[in-house]
Amino acid sequence: MKKWFLLFQFTWIWAVTAVAQGQDTAYKFQDVKVLPHTSIKDQYKSGTCWSFSGISFLESELLRTGKGEYNLSEAFVIRYAYLEKAIRYVRFHGKNNFGAGGAFHDVTYVIKKYGIVPEEVYPGLNYGTDKFDHRELDEVLKAYIDAVVKNPGQTLTTAWLEGFNGILDAYLGKVPQEFEYKGKKYTPKSFAESLGLKWDDYVEITSFTHHPFYTQFELEIPDNWLHERVYNVTFDDFAEILDYAIDKGYTIAWASDVSEKGFSWRNGIAILPDEKREDLTGSERERWEKLSDEEKKKQLYSFSSYISEIKPTPELRQKWFDNYQTTDDHGMHIVGLAKDQRGNTYYKVKNSWAETGKYKGYFYASKTFVLMKTTDFMVHKEAVPAKIRKKLGF
Repeated sequence: MKKWFLLFQFTWIWAVTAVAQGQDTAYKFQDVKVLPHTSIKDQYKSGTCWSFSGISFLESELLRTGKGEYNLSEAFVIRYAYLEKAIRYVRFHGKNNFGAGGAFHDVTYVIKKYGIVPEEVYPGLNYGTDKFDHRELDEVLKAYIDAVVKNPGQTLTTAWLEGFNGILDAYLGKVPQEFEYKGKKYTPKSFAESLGLKWDDYVEITSFTHHPFYTQFELEIPDNWLHERVYNVTFDDFAEILDYAIDKGYTIAWASDVSEKGFSWRNGIAILPDEKREDLTGSERERWEKLSDEEKKKQLYSFSSYISEIKPTPELRQKWFDNYQTTDDHGMHIVGLAKDQRGNTYYKVKNSWAETGKYKGYFYASKTFVLMKTTDFMVHKEAVPAKIRKKLGF
């Protein structure tokens, strides 16, 4: 989940100016169900969407379970994820993935092993800015760890890991071993325990045909540096879980490709238009066929008129994944359902690009887009219908 960063750089200015310029679309949305969630955050210039969305998801879980509202530290998770990435990178002789990107299971893995702290205890801003800007940090960490792997002395020193931690201390700040929160003293691990969530209760779901259904497999995406396994279900069950979860009050941590032209942050929408326009007949079809390819693209992705979408199929979903048309770009948080003016279903998505875009930090992703462009999603295991849980063995 890191390719989003290039997209973000291009769209951020559009997002903050779109409303002022009078941008509008033919699409009108009405929220049907919005589940409790915390406020919009800003990952700014960092490839840490996986932490922001994963933490947002867990904050909703705390609200759902009656624990109250928390603002947990994304930087704490990011810091320890970097530490774990470095250890594996060295052990794999530089052949494991090392970078800003990550996955939802990184969040639960770090919390389970190291704990968690509130945002106010560890904001992770120790380098002179009030927003995340990890461009320099990412370059420094990669250069350092590559020098370690190069191993000019033929034997690793006993100092390399301490040095790596020193860089993290300098940029993000030292992690407190003990802190006070609302009148009580905690360690990161005791604070995590106080939240009352069971980290093993969270599962990742996907649907691809290159592995047997109702089994687990290691999802083949670069940012799966932990080599964790996800549950594979049929296309129909994949769709059913998404809707069942929202219906029963569970939000969803959502990993998706957002490089499609149908993803428009400034317009607050994600769709997959049918470029063949099979919905057109008669004179409308004749006019469409006379347009140039450039004119067709402009109409399809201007969002100024309502466009029908492709038909989602498991075969096409698999094809797009295999040919890199669907990649693990961005982690987000699905917090509800909505309908457009024609009654079609959309998922309401909380993003981590500050209160920008048409809907001030949210957008609406069509059911077709979510079914076709999702790499995987994380839910509480009870957000999976019982009949599917039985097939999966949990």
